[in-house]
Amino acid sequence: METEVAYDLFPMARVYKDGRVERFMGTATVPPSLDEKTGVRSKDVAISSDSTVSARLYIPKAAVDSLQKLPVLVYFHGGGFIVETAWSPLYHNYLNALVAEANIIAVSVDFRRAPEHPLPAAYDDSWTALKWVASHFAGNGPEEWLNSHANLKKVFMSGDSAGGNIVHNMGIRLGEEKLNGIGFPDAIMVHPYFWGSKPLPLETTEPEKRAFAERFWLMANPTTAGCDDPLLNPANDPRLSGLGFNRVLICVAEKDTLRDRDWYYKELLSKSGWGGVVEVMEAPGEDHVFHLFNPSCDNAAKMMKKLASFMNEDK
Repeated sequence: METEVAYDLFPMARVYKDGRVERFMGTATVPPSLDEKTGVRSKDVAISSDSTVSARLYIPKAAVDSLQKLPVLVYFHGGGFIVETAWSPLYHNYLNALVAEANIIAVSVDFRRAPEHPLPAAYDDSWTALKWVASHFAGNGPEEWLNSHANLKKVFMSGDSAGGNIVHNMGIRLGEEKLNGIGFPDAIMVHPYFWGSKPLPLETTEPEKRAFAERFWLMANPTTAGCDDPLLNPANDPRLSGLGFNRVLICVAEKDTLRDRDWYYKELLSKSGWGGVVEVMEAPGEDHVFHLFNPSCDNAAKMMKKLASFMNEDK
């Protein structure tokens, strides 16, 4: 007798009622390396003492031999909280290229995934990673690359899809709970995963598309009240005006199901009383996380340059 499917997230994954998970993508891994193409070095580190949270660090090779202090990017991968890891070739290749383009250090966080570890595990692990980065502010943290080469006055957060949702929720937490010795004033959300039970005026009303977008949330967060949960629908979060960022860059893609929801997030921020600056960059003709699957296309190159300039602006 076949086990019943609880959540069909094909082509990404299937979750069965007996708890078994089939992942169809994001399962490949690559080791850290010295990337010959970009000259970026990487290594893996444990962030929590119980090893539930780890990260892959990236640094331009030239920076290792110099006294230069570089901006730091804390990155949260996408995959609907269920697929992909920080060790995925998709993210390894992307961060090698971004670190080289922007001349930064990156900390790519590997958080626990649903459904084995339902939310808030990914949020808790991401906050643990931020506290770990902040522990280097006096130059005596556990990681030498950050002690010697990180400019912790210029720290950014970014993530795509579910990772963009994590960035937002870390910003909400930063608005309430400061980290000692360091701020995270700027954020980049790439095709962030926000949703709601009622379609926005221009948002898709196709039942299958809406159901697919919702299934990830219901699978990842089984105790949720639904898609109007403030963690997924910022319109319902009374804390939005306290978002702990000074600047937010939102990247959207014209053909992405999440496009209108992400533009709506800009509108929400602007009307909330939040005192920061929000900007949207839209990629015409592109779909969700196109830049990961087609990194050499023109729109991906433009987005890469935009992210690099955003992180290197003098403020």
